[in-house]
Amino acid sequence: MLALAPLHIPFTPLTTTLPTLILDAIAMLRQSVSILALLLLPVATAHAAAEGRLKATGGLVTIEASAGGGLVPWAVLSGLSTRPGLDVVAGTSVTRVADFRLETIGLSASWNDRFELSLGRQRFSVDDGLLPPGFDRHLQQTVLGAKLRVAGDLIYGRVPQLALGLQYKRNDDHALAGALGARRDHDVEGYASVTRLFLDGPFDRNWLLNATVRATRANETGLLGFGSAADDGYALVGEVSAAIFFSPEFALGAEYRQKPDGLPGLGESDWRDLFVAWVPSKHFSLAVAYVDLGTIAARPDQNGMFISMTGNW
Repeated sequence: MLALAPLHIPFTPLTTTLPTLILDAIAMLRQSVSILALLLLPVATAHAAAEGRLKATGGLVTIEASAGGGLVPWAVLSGLSTRPGLDVVAGTSVTRVADFRLETIGLSASWNDRFELSLGRQRFSVDDGLLPPGFDRHLQQTVLGAKLRVAGDLIYGRVPQLALGLQYKRNDDHALAGALGARRDHDVEGYASVTRLFLDGPFDRNWLLNATVRATRANETGLLGFGSAADDGYALVGEVSAAIFFSPEFALGAEYRQKPDGLPGLGESDWRDLFVAWVPSKHFSLAVAYVDLGTIAARPDQNGMFISMTGNW
C-alpha cells in the first residue's frame, strides 16, 4: 500500500503562521463574496430589517459549508432572520498543521429559518517531498449539503432545536485516495444535530451545547475518498461542540469530531479544536482555533492553527 514518505517537515512557528492564515482567509472570503455580490445585494438590502435572532446564533460556516462550528454542524441554520425570507452566508477557513494545509470556501442559504442549502469547496495540500512522483499534492473536494429544521427551538421551550442533514461529497482526483485503498471518489452521508443555547447559565453566562450523530464512510472527511476493501460499511460517529459567551461579542469553545478508521494501516484520528470567536456584528464573525488533527495518512502530530471568517447578508 502507498504510504507517505517518512520525511519530517517542521511546523512553522505560530507567531509567523497566524498573520499568513489571516491574509489567506481574507483573500478567500473576498473571492467568495465577489462571485455573488451582485446577486445578494438586493436580498441583503430588503432583508436586513428582518434580522431577529441573537448574534452568533447562526454559527459559522463549517469546513463543509453548513452552519455550525468550525468542524461540527449544528442544528441552527445559516443567517439570523426569524421572519419569512432568504438568508445568505459566505465563509472561508484556512487550517495549517505540520504537514498539511486545508483551505475552504462555503456558501449557504436558508429559507424561513426552516431549510438550508450549502455548497462548499475544499483544497487539501500535502507539503513538498511527502508524495511519490506522479501524484498531485493538491486534493480538491466539493460538498453539497441540505439541512432541515424538524423540531424544537434554540432557546425557548422544552425541546432543543433538532435538524437533519445530508451531504454529497465528490473528489476531483481519486488517484491518491485510490492508491491508499479508498473504494470510491464520491458518497452521501447523513447526520442529525441537536443544539441548545442556555441563557444565564453557570457563572451567569450564556452557554451553547451541540451534539451530532453522523453516518459516514468518509476517509479524512472524504478528502482521502470513501470506504475501503477492508471496511465499506457506514459507521455511526459522534460530534460535539460547547461554547461559553463571555459577552455578546466573544465566545470560548471546543469541538470534538469522531471519525472512522477505514483505511488499514493509516491510523485515522478523531479531530478536536479549542477556539475563540469574535462576533462584532450580525454581519461578520471571526474564529481562531488551535486544532489537533492527530494522525493523517500515517503522519502523526498534525497540530496547528485554524482561522475562519463568516459574512452574513
